[in-house]
Amino acid sequence: MTRATRQDAPSAAPHAAADHHDLIRVHGARENNLKDVSIEIPKRRLTVFTGVSGSGKSSLVFDTIAAESQRLINETYSAFLQGFMPTLARPEVDVLEGLTTAIIVDQQRLGADPRSTVGTATDANAMLRILFSRLGDPHIGSPNAYSFNVPSVRAHGAITVERGNAKTVRQSFTRTGGMCPHCEGRGTVSDIDLTQLYDDSKSISEGAFTIPGWKSDSWWTVRLYADSGFLDPDKPIRDFTEQEMRDFLYREPTKVKVEGANLTYEGLIPKIQKSFLSKDREGMQPHIRAFVDRAVTFTACPECEGTRLSEAARSSRIGELNIADACALQITDLADWVATLDEPSVAPLLAALRHTLDSFVEIGLGYLSLDRPAGTLSGGEAQRVKMIRHLGSSLTDVTYVFDEPTIGLHPHDIERMNGLLLRLRDKGNTVLVVEHKPETIAIADHVVDLGPGAGTGGGTISFEGTVAGLRASDTLTGRHLDDRATLKKDVREPTGALEIRGANRHNLQDVDVDIPLGVLTVVTGVAGSGKSSLIHGSVPKSDEVVSVDQSPIRGSRRSNPATYTGLLDPIRKAFAKANGVKPALFSANSEGACPNCKGAGVVYTDLGMMAGVSATCEECDGKRFEASVLEHHLGGKDISEVLAMPVTEAEEFFREGEARTPAAHRILTRLADVGLGYLTLGQPLTTLSGGERQRLKLATHMADKGGTYVLDEPTTGLHLADVDQLLALLDRLVDSGKSVIVIEHHQAVMAHADWIIDLGPGAGHDGGRVVFEGTPAELVAKRGTVTGEHLAAYVGG
Repeated sequence: MTRATRQDAPSAAPHAAADHHDLIRVHGARENNLKDVSIEIPKRRLTVFTGVSGSGKSSLVFDTIAAESQRLINETYSAFLQGFMPTLARPEVDVLEGLTTAIIVDQQRLGADPRSTVGTATDANAMLRILFSRLGDPHIGSPNAYSFNVPSVRAHGAITVERGNAKTVRQSFTRTGGMCPHCEGRGTVSDIDLTQLYDDSKSISEGAFTIPGWKSDSWWTVRLYADSGFLDPDKPIRDFTEQEMRDFLYREPTKVKVEGANLTYEGLIPKIQKSFLSKDREGMQPHIRAFVDRAVTFTACPECEGTRLSEAARSSRIGELNIADACALQITDLADWVATLDEPSVAPLLAALRHTLDSFVEIGLGYLSLDRPAGTLSGGEAQRVKMIRHLGSSLTDVTYVFDEPTIGLHPHDIERMNGLLLRLRDKGNTVLVVEHKPETIAIADHVVDLGPGAGTGGGTISFEGTVAGLRASDTLTGRHLDDRATLKKDVREPTGALEIRGANRHNLQDVDVDIPLGVLTVVTGVAGSGKSSLIHGSVPKSDEVVSVDQSPIRGSRRSNPATYTGLLDPIRKAFAKANGVKPALFSANSEGACPNCKGAGVVYTDLGMMAGVSATCEECDGKRFEASVLEHHLGGKDISEVLAMPVTEAEEFFREGEARTPAAHRILTRLADVGLGYLTLGQPLTTLSGGERQRLKLATHMADKGGTYVLDEPTTGLHLADVDQLLALLDRLVDSGKSVIVIEHHQAVMAHADWIIDLGPGAGHDGGRVVFEGTPAELVAKRGTVTGEHLAAYVGG
């Protein structure tokens, strides 16, 4: 081995120009609510961005710095490749200097495709398939033979090869896939309750269908069945002949002509399966999800026993395990099994697989299994799964951007996450973290605090410097950084109990527990200990139970708080009544829309592979409504001025006087109660932060009539100062006679509870048991669990 000798000679001149690029410089950032923000962020350091929810953290970090880095990288590709990539517009900023490649690790859920699992979302499944294709006994084929996403294909026939003298030859083709042919790789089969699809005492002409969206005048559905020629549309469905019933329910796709249009007729069962059952339940709109829950029963596929794999794929084994068994193991156990394999012919593959599985364990996700559906992961779990591919990366001088990486983590797990962030920094990377937790703020090299308020009250730099400087500053974050909740002296007495017996969903080990009613109950424990399995799997679903989970709010840029909460309906009716016109005029998605921009307020110009251009509509000046609509007033304001109001101003506007609208005022009061008083009524949902969206969902559900509220980590995205407001809201719910059950890790919420149920002691098969139930004071006094230790340290007990 030879090594080049190095002769150090004094440089003729210092590399001042190169050293000048040790900072990321932002000048004049105006994205969303940012107000000409200028800042210099040190490279190869850990910088934490703090501030109340809606203060502009994500606008600065994600929508400005990370977005411009990605846009510049995309521009290095050829125009052909750019045509297949998302087009990104340049952020509203004057100057951005010193950018490096940005790797974004956000809270977006992993793909909700029914076939997507933890294994397919990472490289683990692909490596396992290769491993079994090399070592599996009996050998059944290539890695595709072990994939539940690949069906087996057989074909034979004549083909013509046009080369020189064209000639026809006989060919056969075979591909062995691992997909179970019965459930098509989904692991479940569905049984449809026909009584939920139609009323058989009525005819199709009389509106027999009870499927959401299938109205009696919908020509593309109901008229298709009525005019297909296969059925008598005026005969009650119960009187159909055997042939009519077969055509009605099961007929294969057939071309028909309806009202001069060529359409495809298909039996009701396959049509329902394609339009509803091929989609992931978690991604459905609430009313569609409720219909599917009523009409469809999902059971494990009887042929593959829920493994998704064909019989051949399940017959091939390494030792005593087939690939389905391996994917069903808890990842910690799977890592131990892989470590026992010693086969030189696949040594590099085994090393890579061990590293991936060890990364799962290191990041605190060892309790998962590779066959866990990706759509069931929480936002925090999804973010940590994305982190796995970066843990062993050899890249340096990269900018890693994290969005609240401690979401869903117990205080015990936050220490481990902090260590991972520091490791990324110590490899020479720039780490930018948007975070609220004091434990993560404390490890920062540099802190940027945005504020001073939220929405229009934020968008400026309140402080930048060290953690000690933030603590000494007079900013909202600085004042609350050392806040500590105190234990309650007196707790409420329960009015009853919800009995759970023999709960065994996922990792729960026949749990028996009584959840007190009429009080604030907190269910806690380390990540993966079984909290969500216990509450979401055991608390009965009924009209009496209002569940506010972490599923994302779906909506386009046309959706806003007014449309999502139903606030726009009473506002439109009030405008219509005051002016003697139709309510539809006051909707930017209906008759009142500006004809030029179609109610969007902006006109988009698509430039192919280049970033599209959006310009404020010249016709309506961005107000979204037709000019004639804006001539109608309520309380001296037109509809565009009302939608531009913040919630607090609108609450006062609709409280009394000419504009008094009790229905609108009630919704606005709920929005203010959850801390969203700064949002404007017409602000697009796509611009809201994660915490804002969850509180918007909470405000909407507060109108429900249920007596029990189940909240899943409501402190997600909340600033330290906002937690007090949330606790006050929970108190008001309990004092009004409601029962509130909160799945939570935040020590302030634990300290404020009337009753705590702690699960553990570990995660996965090391958890699933109730390790404590009682008052917070008793938990602190005993300190017998990990939660008790951290809560005692928090309250100074």
